Amino acid sequence: MAGQAQIGVTGLAVMGRNLARNFARHGYTVALHNRTPERTHELVEHFGHEGTFVATDTAEEFVQALERPRRLVVMVKAGEATDAVINQFAPLLEPGDMIIDGGNAHFADTRRREASLRERGIHFVGTGISGGEEGALNGPSIMPGGSAESYASLGPILEDISAKAADGAPCCTHVGADGAGHFVKMVHNGIEYADMQLIAEAYDLLRHVAGYEPAQIAAIFREWDEGRLGSYLIEITADVLDHVDAATGRPFVDVVADEAEQKGTGRWTVQIALDLGVPVSGIAEAVFARSVSGHTDLRAVGRSLAGPERTPLSADEARMFAALVEQALYASKVISYTQGFHQMQAAGAEYGWDLDLGSIAAIWRGGCIIRAAFLDRITAAYAKDAALVSLLADEQFAGEVAAAQDAWREVVATAARTGVPAPGFSTALAYYDSLRAERLPAALTQGQRDYFGAHTYRRVDREGVYHTLWAEDRSEQRQS
Repeated sequence: MAGQAQIGVTGLAVMGRNLARNFARHGYTVALHNRTPERTHELVEHFGHEGTFVATDTAEEFVQALERPRRLVVMVKAGEATDAVINQFAPLLEPGDMIIDGGNAHFADTRRREASLRERGIHFVGTGISGGEEGALNGPSIMPGGSAESYASLGPILEDISAKAADGAPCCTHVGADGAGHFVKMVHNGIEYADMQLIAEAYDLLRHVAGYEPAQIAAIFREWDEGRLGSYLIEITADVLDHVDAATGRPFVDVVADEAEQKGTGRWTVQIALDLGVPVSGIAEAVFARSVSGHTDLRAVGRSLAGPERTPLSADEARMFAALVEQALYASKVISYTQGFHQMQAAGAEYGWDLDLGSIAAIWRGGCIIRAAFLDRITAAYAKDAALVSLLADEQFAGEVAAAQDAWREVVATAARTGVPAPGFSTALAYYDSLRAERLPAALTQGQRDYFGAHTYRRVDREGVYHTLWAEDRSEQRQS
């Protein structure tokens, strides 16, 4: 029947299929379209009992099946494929209709597409969706951008199918204009990279310094999951470490090649941070750690390099060290979130987005990969002070990190002494110390720049911009 579907999904691979099923399960009539119609009819055949679907074979049929204003969700590969779908459907739409891009698009592409379609009266809603295929089906965290007008029509549907936090609040909010939704999803993924790296370093230290086996470390992580480190990533880490490979009987983590891959959103986070002049060193180190893991030839040569001997710890020493690692992991995690939220704050100012950082923290409390217990407290910190410059300016977070700093320093020092790489822990601590330093050696750096390039400098004792005539000064000093 023409115009009966409240929402439509085109692109029915795993994420698109599960998102369509999620809409249907919540009582919405869902129009379906795919480049190959066979996949459309297969979905209806296998899951038609879950709700009301309208299978269509052509773009024209798909658009005609949608009620106005039309809400068309695109779930295809980011880049050229997304542009191709937009070019296919935009001529068939009318002013007021909306195209919702649920892929991992680069926010700059989203801004370009939004501006182009806005001229034609079509709303383009770049929407970050986190939670993987399970989240898409059972409730993801959803980060839509675009116009306020489009959210008035689309938002209630997205909020309905989103994950719900422990207090029942939907994990979906209107993030901001044009590319804001995809930008926030990008930063989410950058924090995810950092979080995973820190957890991996904690495992590495517990194994190669404390001497624990994977199953023992799994038990430690499950204990941590009951406390302030409670999170989805800690939970699944314990499951991975506890898993035994059926073919060999060895711990699963020992039979997996130690080469971590990446899809690009972490790199984008770092690249854009450089453009914005924002330090996201924790995320950068996580990206570089994955890069190092993939350079197998380089690592093969490096294995012959000299390093320190490791002295096994006693059972009591191992337990004490594990407690130190918990504190270092928590403090470093706070730093990663601090850097990510700072980047969003800077982007809001740069691109004219009115980002509500507390609301963003709130929608990350459920459904998404970085969902964690302490996001409730981040939400509360921004509710208390919406203009909070840094999470470390919040009294509670600052106090916790201060209380953890001795343990944190001991873990970083131990990693260096024993030759266990811990770039995430180390760079997080360096960032913390950079913020608390009375003066940084950047004064010397600026002096060097002025010396070789006449880049000028500012002074602490007077206003203005200065340049020293270094050659003349050298000559005068020699003569004296």
